[in-house]
Amino acid sequence: QVHLVESGGGLVQAGGSLRLSCAASGSIFSINAMGWYRQAPGKQRELVATITRAGSINYADSVKGRFTISRDNAKNTVYLQMSGLKSEDTAVYYCHADVQEARGYQYTGRWGQGTQVTVSL
Repeated sequence: QVHLVESGGGLVQAGGSLRLSCAASGSIFSINAMGWYRQAPGKQRELVATITRAGSINYADSVKGRFTISRDNAKNTVYLQMSGLKSEDTAVYYCHADVQEARGYQYTGRWGQGTQVTVSL
């Protein structure tokens, strides 16, 4: 089995910063893309940022210039540095990874349990 465990969420004032981490563990041969998504109350889950194993990055327009995604392939970990936080960034943030469990197996998408980020005015 594969597990993704997020950490680093919490309560922060508008304009502040937080750093999220997500570590993948278990039966892992290779991980391709890793990323962060978020879901605010009453809204659909949306992409925040993704990063491939080779380092190609994609951001949602709403977070460009404020959030930075990075990863440590040796640790199977992805990070999200969030700065200039706004009230509209309040959401549950989910980690996602495309995981290959063994050589020749297909990559399958895995989700973490989510971590709450709350930005107060």
